[in-house]
Amino acid sequence: MDARADVQPEAGAQALLEVDDLQTYFFTRQGVVKAVDGVSFALRRGETLAIVGESGCGKSITALSLLRLIPDPPGRIVGGTVRLAGHDLMTLDEPAMRNVRGNDISMIFQEPMTSLNPVMTIGRQIAEVILLHQDVSRKEALAKAVEMLRLVRIPEPEQRVREYPHQLSGGMRQRAMIAIALACNPKVLIADEPTTALDVTIQAQILELIVELQQKLGTAVILITHDLGVVAETAQRVIVMYAGRKVEEAPVGELFAHALHPYTHGLLASIPRLDLMRGEVNDTPQRLQEITGIVPALTDLPQGCVFAPRCKFADDRCRAQYPPYEQKRSGHWAACWNSDALYGGALHA
Repeated sequence: MDARADVQPEAGAQALLEVDDLQTYFFTRQGVVKAVDGVSFALRRGETLAIVGESGCGKSITALSLLRLIPDPPGRIVGGTVRLAGHDLMTLDEPAMRNVRGNDISMIFQEPMTSLNPVMTIGRQIAEVILLHQDVSRKEALAKAVEMLRLVRIPEPEQRVREYPHQLSGGMRQRAMIAIALACNPKVLIADEPTTALDVTIQAQILELIVELQQKLGTAVILITHDLGVVAETAQRVIVMYAGRKVEEAPVGELFAHALHPYTHGLLASIPRLDLMRGEVNDTPQRLQEITGIVPALTDLPQGCVFAPRCKFADDRCRAQYPPYEQKRSGHWAACWNSDALYGGALHA
């Protein structure tokens, strides 16, 4: 099932969330780590925006920066603005920011077993979020917790609210995390690798649930993942990050059909395809491709394009100058000196 067919952003809608030149650095003994370096994007109501890339490219730090959950020290948001419905979250004091977290912007964290409190029942953890942001009694909050568990399709919710995280399966814990995140009907939901460590069947159920709830509640979603198959099924737009920077952004269909950055090509080529591996396309079985090398240390980035040491198309200009991030096609942006020659994508000279 292609979930994108059923959930589309509001036509002509203004941006709900606007991120402009976000910079989050970590100041360590080894040097300054530019974990997020000049990231900008916008998110409309009802839209799903995917952020993809290898581990260490800055996806999760970008999400934590939006909620101002960066540990200080050693981390610090040193620049940029994050506007939610026109209000700059970077200027709010901590009490005001606590009112935003879980109420206007919620986050599903990667590993529910470490995110849920092991000594509190599931119902109490959901109720605490409701009590923090809504003027209701504890009894009403617990009743709402039961309804939230029913909404995320956990069986016997009246019993589950009295159980502890260790008594639930991995898939049910992830559903409980979704219930907590959506308890106050947030404007923006950040899903950080929501299907990590789940088997394939449960992954599909969780993703289908997120899409269904998004459609029902009208929530905008930022989906952080390394799985391009998930992106193809759930998102409308996708951002590709590498070493703390955006290297490409496009509508999902456009990116899969006409990727304009060598790193994105490498990610797409590393997706297992049975037709290629069986030799059904070129009559010769092909091995699964990989991107050689590793993401560089963010304290010692190479001069020029940071992907150049791993790129088979890199030339002297790539190694000397970082390419501008510019629009190559309508709605399709990339940072590559050679994307026009390699992939024939430019509309602009």
